[in-house]
Amino acid sequence: MPVPPDQQLTPGRVKLGELLFFDPRLSGDGSIGCADCHDPKLGWGDAKELGRGYPGTTHWRNSQTIVNSGFLKAWFWGSGSPTLEHQANAAATGALAGNIQPRLGEERLKQVPEYVRLFREVFNDKPSWEKAMQAIAAYERTIVSDDSPFDRYMRGEKTAMKPAALRGKALFEGKASCTSCHSGPLLTDEQHHNTGVPPHPEFATNVQRQIAMRERIRGKGIPEEVYLKLDRDPGRYLETKKQEDMGRFRTAPLRYLVYTAPYMHNGVFLTLEDVVDFYDKGGGDDPFGTKSSVMKPLKLSEQERKDLVAFLESLSGKEIKPVRPTLPPYAVLEFPMSSGKFK
Repeated sequence: MPVPPDQQLTPGRVKLGELLFFDPRLSGDGSIGCADCHDPKLGWGDAKELGRGYPGTTHWRNSQTIVNSGFLKAWFWGSGSPTLEHQANAAATGALAGNIQPRLGEERLKQVPEYVRLFREVFNDKPSWEKAMQAIAAYERTIVSDDSPFDRYMRGEKTAMKPAALRGKALFEGKASCTSCHSGPLLTDEQHHNTGVPPHPEFATNVQRQIAMRERIRGKGIPEEVYLKLDRDPGRYLETKKQEDMGRFRTAPLRYLVYTAPYMHNGVFLTLEDVVDFYDKGGGDDPFGTKSSVMKPLKLSEQERKDLVAFLESLSGKEIKPVRPTLPPYAVLEFPMSSGKFK
């Protein structure tokens, strides 16, 4: 795993990061932590089509799993974060997610004696927001799945994959042309493609979803005359402002799939069968005119579609379910001024 030189995965840093990952006090109203949108019991996502969002809001995209996220080169569906630390901060401070001001987060951390002790032990410093994000990223880098039947097969255990999965592997690499985008160890080229994924129906009916989408688009500097026309997520365009990136999203990694439904950037497909059927038809409609040239009808038979699903299922190993840590409590501070000693 590529770990930045100044972000070592020391046991102390990982332990602190685990506590902070599960601690809802790192959100504006103290009710939602990283683990609420990335729940180990729900594939390290939230099992919703569109993310739950900060209380009083809704999110506008599907919450991705953090499993194996430390291997990626960029984060979010449009690759808007260049480091895992940046991603943690963007999520914690974003209006639709954690919605906290870093200063408030720091003061909360300083009010927990165990955090003060751990920051001193790990960073030789008092609690700070920047170092909290570094600790969370360190913990996330330890959430790794590499024990799937596919992994074991590729390491030489030739009986690890069932016959249907092996037939699906041949389709994945051949007739179905999945490796055009889903290549490499994580089964993603980490590039951005428009496959014609349909808009989530809630965008046409749910006021909060519409507000959430406009808030994010506006926050990225897109002018009103553009974003008021959009009935769906414009994807990578938000980061580049280039017309050719309209509707393009980063290719999703395929590991740990059986635990991370629903699928796509807006969770519009509930099962792997739905996903395979979508690609078998050549994807969906494209109002942006940027649909990938590799999207063509596959003309798979019913058995071939089943075999392809079997291969996709073989990319998941054992479910990763850590024991939630007991969070350290606040403590009331004593002030010298209370006893008349100000200087």
